[in-house]
Amino acid sequence: MVAHVAAKDFEDEAGTRPSTPMGPSRERSPSDPCLPARLPSSGFLQREAERVAPKAVEAELERIRKSLEIPPPPTPQEVEEEKSQPSSPPMSPKSKRKSFLDALPAAFQAAKMLRTASQGRGDRPWKAPEPYEILRAIERKDIMFLMEVRDRSFQSLVQKSGDVTPLIHAMRIEHTDMAIVLLGAFSRYINNLQDEDLEKPETKKLLKMLRINLKTAIDFGLQKQQKDLMASFLQTLIMSEGDSWIALQTADIAVALRQGTAGKPVHEAQEAVRSFATKSLGKADFIASLEDYIANATADLVMMAAWSLVLQVVQGDPLPAYYFARDDRVYRAFVERLDRHRDAIQLKVGRRLRWQLRVLRTQLEGRNRTYRSKVESLAKELDEGEGV
Repeated sequence: MVAHVAAKDFEDEAGTRPSTPMGPSRERSPSDPCLPARLPSSGFLQREAERVAPKAVEAELERIRKSLEIPPPPTPQEVEEEKSQPSSPPMSPKSKRKSFLDALPAAFQAAKMLRTASQGRGDRPWKAPEPYEILRAIERKDIMFLMEVRDRSFQSLVQKSGDVTPLIHAMRIEHTDMAIVLLGAFSRYINNLQDEDLEKPETKKLLKMLRINLKTAIDFGLQKQQKDLMASFLQTLIMSEGDSWIALQTADIAVALRQGTAGKPVHEAQEAVRSFATKSLGKADFIASLEDYIANATADLVMMAAWSLVLQVVQGDPLPAYYFARDDRVYRAFVERLDRHRDAIQLKVGRRLRWQLRVLRTQLEGRNRTYRSKVESLAKELDEGEGV
């Protein structure tokens, strides 16, 4: 019975199906099967990342160290040879100190990318780290963890635990690369501050802690003969004071310029920079990179003071404070303004100040001499010369 009904249904379906016209048969495309190569497993990719990432970060830190002209630690043989040679050899005229800020480590961005990738496994609640965790990260050279702390809990990088701060701990165990990472974090924090942030009590407290960190690091570095980062410490310390310190010192040096050679403006500017950080720094032995930075800052203070006197009688733009002690930026801006207002200066500026402007332009010109030699020549003219 079932078979009969099924047969009947198939006959009805065949009878109602419309006939399709017969057309030319199409040629079938030849088959060409291919098998895609298998992608590496996530486990393999993770192992490769863990193997390659530390080497990449170390290579980037080495590049930063070279860009900052930080020499590697001397070998015992080099130490003995240095003792047998006369102290304070002259620097090569072509050697130039690069600004720490201009060489702000690209390794931070690489570390941030690596950290983001590692966090992709799942979000976890953030909790401010304990002091021992930060010290342990410095010992293990865990840059990714330190950068995460920088972004989420910056105050943890400047807080004191017992008798040590993270920066001092890095210096004690002679992890110079970690000290560079922390110093870069300090500079980044300062650069990102807005004017309104400086009025906040919590910002003032953080800046005070940051300055204590840097001053302590300077004293510790001088005590332990770790001189590689002295110039960078001082530069970041001056940055943390903002424009107020530069404006105050500029006003003081302007008073000395008004007095002519009797005011010894170059000497006053140099002492202001040298004694700014700590008493130990003011009495420190010769440190080439530090002396070059102090000379750079000294020259910039005198130029800023001289131009501030010009602006009292000539309408013009001040020299930007953020150019301060960053190679020859202040000098280039100074010369550009002298050329732009040449006629007004000739008509309105007094004879003594015009002479001081000429001396500054002449003695600080060129890149074939170090800033130290330029400032020495400047002092002979403005402090010890016959004057006008």
